[in-house]
Amino acid sequence: MTTERRFENLVVQITGAASGFGALAAERFAAQGAKLVLSDWDADGVAAIEKKLTDAGYDAISDQVDVSKEGQIAGHIGRAIKHFGRIDIAINNAGIGHAMAPITMLDTELYDHVMAVNARGVFLGMKHQLPGMVKRGSGAILNVASAAGVVGAGMMSAYAASKHAVVGLTKSAADEVARKNVRVNAICPSFATTPLFTDMADEMGDRQGIDREAAFAKITSRVPMRRVAEPDEIVQAMVWACDPANSFMTGQTISIDGGLTAV
Repeated sequence: MTTERRFENLVVQITGAASGFGALAAERFAAQGAKLVLSDWDADGVAAIEKKLTDAGYDAISDQVDVSKEGQIAGHIGRAIKHFGRIDIAINNAGIGHAMAPITMLDTELYDHVMAVNARGVFLGMKHQLPGMVKRGSGAILNVASAAGVVGAGMMSAYAASKHAVVGLTKSAADEVARKNVRVNAICPSFATTPLFTDMADEMGDRQGIDREAAFAKITSRVPMRRVAEPDEIVQAMVWACDPANSFMTGQTISIDGGLTAV
């Protein structure tokens, strides 16, 4: 981990922090001096990340939160403000995928659930994160969208729709609060070795009778770099996007995708 402390005493909230990008981002921000406010629907998982950080001497609290439930989001943010006094940086990272299926065979309740977690969750996060930032006249929000929020994603239409919504919410919120010195941006990763992607690859492999390595190769065949990202490659960009020195970037969607959306 870096020894720089660019986030000294800043309070960073991260949803979906029990695994994947969220868990690794929590470690990276803590190592650079941040105080952490963590949440996930996986109570045991997020509690384990909190314990790992506090055992290492970092300052962190966590809650079990379903980001699609406004009362839970509001309560979590309220607890964070009561404990730390404010939230300086918020990363709306929580998200889910779904089994690959054409639109004509996609279950409507599944579609609604994906939209509730991925899009409504970001909306509710910003709804309750922004008032304190606007009042103070400073803050940064980073929403985790996807390359599927920039281009189409056949067989993953609910996921793509939800991530397009995240991009729209990001740009709209950025426009609303730019004059208050609050920045709102999104990152758009493609494929990375997180549980969400490996689960998708395994599901595809089971359907097609191929192993995970072959599924990885098939999924990434359209990626110019011909590989998936390591989680740290995405988290490095998350840290950069939230860096206080990156003070003039807002309303942007940053693709980190091995060139997928460039061709």
